[in-house]
Amino acid sequence: MGKNWAIAIGINYYDNLQPLKYAQRDAEVMAAWFEQEAKFDKVFLFTEDSPPIPANQPIPTQPTYARFQRFLDVQFESRLLKPEDNLWFFFAGHGRRYADQDYLMFLDTNPQAVDKTAISVDYVTQRLRRSGADNVVLFIDACRDEDSRSGLGIGQQEFKGVVTFYSCAANQKSWEIDELQHGSFTHTLLEGLRIQGEANCATVERLEQHLRYHVPRLNARYRKSLQNPYLKAEPPYKMYYILLEKVANLKDAEPLKYRASQAENKGDFELAKQLWKRVLALPGVDEDAWEAIERIAKKTQGNQIQTQKPIIPTRETATSSRGVTPIETPSSQEIKLKVFPFEVVMVNSNGQEVKREQGEAEYFTEDLGNGVTLEMVSIPGGSFKMGSPSGEKQRQDSESPQHTVNVLEFFMGKFEVTQEQYQQVMGKNPSNFKGDKHPVETVSWNDAVEFCKKLSEKTGRTYRLPSEAEWEYACRAGTTTPFHFGETITSELANYRANNTYASEPAGEYRQQTTPVGEFPPNGFGLYDMHGNVWEWCQDTWHENYQGAPKDGSAWINNDNPYRVLRGGSWFNNPYYCRSASLFNSNERDKDVLNVFGFRVVYVVERTF
Repeated sequence: MGKNWAIAIGINYYDNLQPLKYAQRDAEVMAAWFEQEAKFDKVFLFTEDSPPIPANQPIPTQPTYARFQRFLDVQFESRLLKPEDNLWFFFAGHGRRYADQDYLMFLDTNPQAVDKTAISVDYVTQRLRRSGADNVVLFIDACRDEDSRSGLGIGQQEFKGVVTFYSCAANQKSWEIDELQHGSFTHTLLEGLRIQGEANCATVERLEQHLRYHVPRLNARYRKSLQNPYLKAEPPYKMYYILLEKVANLKDAEPLKYRASQAENKGDFELAKQLWKRVLALPGVDEDAWEAIERIAKKTQGNQIQTQKPIIPTRETATSSRGVTPIETPSSQEIKLKVFPFEVVMVNSNGQEVKREQGEAEYFTEDLGNGVTLEMVSIPGGSFKMGSPSGEKQRQDSESPQHTVNVLEFFMGKFEVTQEQYQQVMGKNPSNFKGDKHPVETVSWNDAVEFCKKLSEKTGRTYRLPSEAEWEYACRAGTTTPFHFGETITSELANYRANNTYASEPAGEYRQQTTPVGEFPPNGFGLYDMHGNVWEWCQDTWHENYQGAPKDGSAWINNDNPYRVLRGGSWFNNPYYCRSASLFNSNERDKDVLNVFGFRVVYVVERTF
């Protein structure tokens, strides 16, 4: 089991800013939890009256700018921890966004000279990473300015190599609650950390879900405004890290084991070894982890023929020059991957934009002839929770039980198959709402399968419909909200029956027909129109629920049911049908097909190891 260190800072009284009520108490209670309940090896507490750190010359801990910067510079000048160790950082106080940097405000910070008297979160993370610990976790309750804890935009940065929990969105306030004598974020954080058993918050992912669900409800109970905590994990696989080894179980490690296996398959043995070591730190004996570490040791010592890396480069290994990354298929056909940029939009339950981020994805282009092309986007492998949580509004029984699914990397159509693409491959266009760039509709499941067959013959690559798990994984793109846009959708984000609403957003335009593909913002993987426009066929046969469903991302086809699954909703449907977890079904043999059924295709490169 690795070492655990923590730093807790809480500042109530400032020389040049309005005081706060409970920031110091938040830090003190967190420090007590680190020491007494979690049994951390070292805890450094910085408050107005915290004791000095024992040393030959005791180190003062009053959180001034100079003292804390000196602490960071001296304490983390050399590597005192190992990759399998953990370092937690908690800050409660004022924060400020200045010159495109997030800053933590110390008790003597001059708000007129932020860059000279405050410490940037980026600098903090750089110093903490010098410790040698691979798992650096930040809890930033610095969305506090003046007498209410408002953020002034802090939280828009992404910090390399760390997991960062923010107490609220960049345009929100982080509220203190007099009845609890805590900030609502810290109160909820401690509740989550103390949960035992199957419902524990032992992983980064589950703690994030706990905070995201319970903080807004706590604020509502005490009549405070909306506050939405959120997580940024870089690299993304760190969201599966184990935070609390003593309360975690081997089941909690399944997503982490999957990531470790992926790293090993890709030839990243150092990362794979560190991930497997984190699995070994859990209570109990995991034979897979022991075998993997022994196997990796042999490979790195040259005692075993090394496995070939997968032929699909991930985003981490792709070219950074926005140039071309060639990959070889088993049939010796070369695919040239290019990169395209896009913007990802997130909204709250009122339909108001709360975040806009830049994204990029790799893709390749199929030439279908006559100037018609098909763009296929690289979807990185990973794990996700399939189905909807019990509290999701207007969910159906068919969406449960929620279960973890591991999905391998694949390529998916950037857009729904268009009418010009369908015409080029099939020689006909059955659509009701005509337009070359509109999605093809009025197609049966058998029609979609036949398209995939002819497309495969035309290109020499095997195309198919997505499995239901692949579709939902690709739609969510790492999100856990009802829609990949957030808590709801609007007619500015998707094409659906927008005169009806899902949450608290205003009613919008009901267009009563399909729209050209790509008119609305994409999700985090760079896929367009995953919500609305047309229902999309999947491979799977219909089941009443997910009891016994595959957990490896494969299609669930184990009965004689002629009804096949469709996903995503359509221009005709109310918003709840367009949720990431929503599903529908129709008979594959029906010839009288509705003008709401379309599809997109998937291509999986065969591995050569």
